[in-house]
Amino acid sequence: MNPILNKNLYFIKEKTGIFKAANSYDILDPETSKVLMTSTEPNLGFFTKIVRFTKYKSMTPFNVVLSTTSNHNVVNLKRGVTIFRSDVQVFDDKDRQIGIFKQKFWSMGGKFEVYDMQGKQVCLVEGKWTGWDFKFTRDNQEIAIVTKKWAGLGKELFTSADNYILEIKNTVPQDDIVRQFIMAAVLCIDMVLKER
Repeated sequence: MNPILNKNLYFIKEKTGIFKAANSYDILDPETSKVLMTSTEPNLGFFTKIVRFTKYKSMTPFNVVLSTTSNHNVVNLKRGVTIFRSDVQVFDDKDRQIGIFKQKFWSMGGKFEVYDMQGKQVCLVEGKWTGWDFKFTRDNQEIAIVTKKWAGLGKELFTSADNYILEIKNTVPQDDIVRQFIMAAVLCIDMVLKER
């Protein structure tokens, strides 16, 4: 696992642009504003690009690669075409599949169950139906949150529509595989649940 995932606080900023079909993000250190990682969709097909500009955008396949600024892979997400719910494959920095996100069809704020390759549930990602807040739980304990409203660094930060804060709790050990799932899930939340 890439050691860049051992931090506990990240600022995720979606890159914007006119006529932009690919989903891309910068992941920054909120204390220094230094870019730590970037994500891209390097092999976006022509047909997928066209459909991304329609109301069917959330149904399109994706292959998102998250890498450090020195181009070392961190994590990779893949999903095929979907209609009702998404199952997203998660790959590590060596492009080995480490697990899968299974979207729950009936949930008010959005929900993913995260499984490893042995079929064991690693964590649960649940959103609030009233806003853009998501919590990660493992064994009924909160291990991370994603929010647009964050009280930190001595002042409260309200992020814009496509930006948010990820805070991983100190209870998650460094080099724990769940950190890969948490980072991947943040991008997955935006692409699967909030692009509708």
